[in-house]
Amino acid sequence: MKINKLNSWKILLPVLIFSAFSCQKVLEEKPLSFLSPENFYKNEADAKAAINAVYGALYTYDLYLQPMWNLTMLDDDHVSGADWFLGTSGAGNPQGYWGVDGPWVGCYSVIARANTVLENVSTINTNIDPAVKNRILGEAYFFRGWAYFQLVQLYGGVPIRLKSLSLDPTASIARSSVVDVYKQIIADFKSAETNLLPAKDPKAGEVGRVNRSVAKGYLAKTYMTMASGAATGNVSVRGGADNGMYTYTKTVVAGLENISSKDYYTLAREKALEVIASNEYSLYTNWTDLWNKAGRNKTEHMWQLQALGGSLFVNELHNYMSAFSTFGRGAMWFTNNHYRDYDTTDVRVLNGVVHNYEMNNAAKTKYYYPSWQAYNYRVVNGATWANNGTTDDRAYTIKYSDVADPTVSRSDAHFSMIRFSEMHLIVAEADNEINNGPSAQAYTALNTIRTRAKAQTAPANLTRDEFRSFVLAERAREFVFEGIRRYDLMRWGIYLQVMNKIGIGQNNITKVRNTRNLLLPIPQSELNSNTLIPANNPGW
Repeated sequence: MKINKLNSWKILLPVLIFSAFSCQKVLEEKPLSFLSPENFYKNEADAKAAINAVYGALYTYDLYLQPMWNLTMLDDDHVSGADWFLGTSGAGNPQGYWGVDGPWVGCYSVIARANTVLENVSTINTNIDPAVKNRILGEAYFFRGWAYFQLVQLYGGVPIRLKSLSLDPTASIARSSVVDVYKQIIADFKSAETNLLPAKDPKAGEVGRVNRSVAKGYLAKTYMTMASGAATGNVSVRGGADNGMYTYTKTVVAGLENISSKDYYTLAREKALEVIASNEYSLYTNWTDLWNKAGRNKTEHMWQLQALGGSLFVNELHNYMSAFSTFGRGAMWFTNNHYRDYDTTDVRVLNGVVHNYEMNNAAKTKYYYPSWQAYNYRVVNGATWANNGTTDDRAYTIKYSDVADPTVSRSDAHFSMIRFSEMHLIVAEADNEINNGPSAQAYTALNTIRTRAKAQTAPANLTRDEFRSFVLAERAREFVFEGIRRYDLMRWGIYLQVMNKIGIGQNNITKVRNTRNLLLPIPQSELNSNTLIPANNPGW
């Protein structure tokens, strides 16, 4: 695992690169750190450079070069992998991982930069297109809301900072309540929704920027997260040591005890339906087209984190998750139990899992998966592929494998931050909860995703709790290794129960967790400088 971090605060404002269909657009570099606001924020070019700095904060070793997905994707019931990689955050010990402070530091960097844009771009009144100005302000509102959305889910209540340090240098700010943080998130996403442009507007900006539908989609996710956290009842999850179906009484997520689950689900359904009705996005007919280079930024990908090989804007997704890796084979895969949770006709495992692959070694050792389907994959085109029936059973995803150069550790894999398919699943989940059982609308939304995957339609006449459980499982099937499963278990209040029911999982990776794992530890540097946070999160 990488042990050296880039110190992003020492670097000049990066050039943010967006892919635009067949070409790449490079936005102008501006060394903002050495210019005072009154000397810099003069025109549209300055405003664009400033908002690019906000996007640039995502491309650091605090966020998406590794820590953001490492601390979330490694910590759920469906992931397995090499013990050297999952032995820290993947085993419930995030403090053993060098990037443990990354999400806190990175998200507050996003917030600081967004605040600076909001304060200064709003004062530019000449040499700027008003529509572009509003769009840039909308992007800043969006990213501030996005950062607080990550923080509240990962840390609980956090300090809310709505001014740049130049206007408010106060070091010590108390943590706000969970509900108050969510109120700020909603306010920011609503402001973003108002200011941002539709995806197809010619002034919406380069491919890779957020737009109005992305803001609506994140509003829907926020409302859904709050609603499910406040809901009561039971949730059934396939798992445990025997991959049985177990029913858990859900707990209400701390801080969401006094909100109306039904009201927030109503808001979630409304926003998701608005995105669907906009006709700006649609599902790929062929699921695998989502994960080809040619499919990036199109059709279903509402917002992808861009990458470009040979630049600063790369990541390690391919190296850790693909079968072919500089490690020989990738370091993480999903479990056999999760693989068995798909229908046998489901293209998300028929085509979305690598069944025959060569190891990146001198011998080019050939492997197949899964061992119990040797009749399909052991002998292919006259070649014999290996699987020892235990440690060779590795369900590698195709999602990050189509990159420009698979032989390097950091590549141009794009990361989907939000996909259109989630809007359908939000409608399905919300409608079921609103009506205390699924209506025709809920079934239609759910089966839209299953039909595309060539899976059987959902069973008829499910109860509320049965349908919510089915949707939760469908989200796991659709979004495996997209950074969603851990958040889903957390928002439903079943994370500890599900993980501890497994105990020791595949490849001897421990899934045992305790209450401290419900939140990440606040960085010690924050505790040292902020005297109004008297203690860390429980257990840390």
